[in-house]
Amino acid sequence: MVWINFPVYAIITITLWLLGIIIMYLKKESSVKQNLSLAFLIGGVFVLIYFVTNLWVILDRPPMRTLGETRLWYSLFLPFIGLITFLRWNYKWFLSYTFSLASLFLFLNIMHPENYDKTLMPALRSIWFVPHVIVYIISYALLAASSVVSLKAIFETYYKKKKVEIIVLADNLVYIGFAFLTMGLLFGALWAKEAWGHYWTWDPKETWALLTWLVYLIYIHLRAFKTVNTEKAVWVLALAFIILLICWFGVNYLPSAANSVHTYTQS
Repeated sequence: MVWINFPVYAIITITLWLLGIIIMYLKKESSVKQNLSLAFLIGGVFVLIYFVTNLWVILDRPPMRTLGETRLWYSLFLPFIGLITFLRWNYKWFLSYTFSLASLFLFLNIMHPENYDKTLMPALRSIWFVPHVIVYIISYALLAASSVVSLKAIFETYYKKKKVEIIVLADNLVYIGFAFLTMGLLFGALWAKEAWGHYWTWDPKETWALLTWLVYLIYIHLRAFKTVNTEKAVWVLALAFIILLICWFGVNYLPSAANSVHTYTQS
């Protein structure tokens, strides 16, 4: 059970998810159709859980060291967000989005296979490693999900000329995602103190993480105090997601990242 087996599990998972989404959108509405669709979707999730669990056991370390490994966790958490949201609000389009994005992450890992590597550099052998990574993955998954809500809201406002009514979903996703993002910053600071002797070093990753936190805080402030109308607020949310993507991926390609203490996550 190594990375070389990953394409098989990924293809099975994606196939089950695709079948589930297709069944969900069949014209005939019935509880049987919905239950069958959810069965395929949840079945794919369990296949992925099985792979991640076995990978953790065989590597004898948390599979959270590289970008490819973290993409696995995004592929795992996004479906849960979609399923919970669907059961609460019955948004088929949002369910499809979360599973499609999760499938995209799996496909990226198929295209860019990981090396079989059990080693962890000393800085990662910390009690804060798993909590820090997990809360960040959850926050990024939630905030990524909120991004599509903002894009749909922008589309409905400027192209369909409809009143934005799904902003409540975006708000709830951002509120929960922001809470996990805040925990990620705190856990990261405690980890940095243990590993390098300082809570904060203005490392490029740290700087962009703080910037991401501040932009989402601005969105929360705008929505809480109704400082601007809904149409303008969703643009701030869309901008926030761009900042998040730079923090997650883009910062790795900045010249200043060459000496970053976070370079272990780039392989």
